Amino acid sequence: MKVIVIGSHLCPDTLFALNQLKAKDIDFDFLNLSASFPALKAFLNARETEPAYDAVKVAGGIGIPFFELEDGTKTFDLKLVLSKA
Repeated sequence: MKVIVIGSHLCPDTLFALNQLKAKDIDFDFLNLSASFPALKAFLNARETEPAYDAVKVAGGIGIPFFELEDGTKTFDLKLVLSKA
């Protein structure tokens, strides 16, 4: 299963998640919002359209890393991603 990870190389949680995915040999694409305008656009689109971001915005958070799985699952939960991959 391929995973899309939206995050930033500046974010410790994103770096941890990427290392966990690598350790489990999970195929992923990393959209680094800090280094790429297309990745930033993907992040902003997800943040504005995904209901999962509602609570993040209320809490004043950023909401990364964000995971999109091939089966349509969209989550912030790394454990869920690791269990499905």
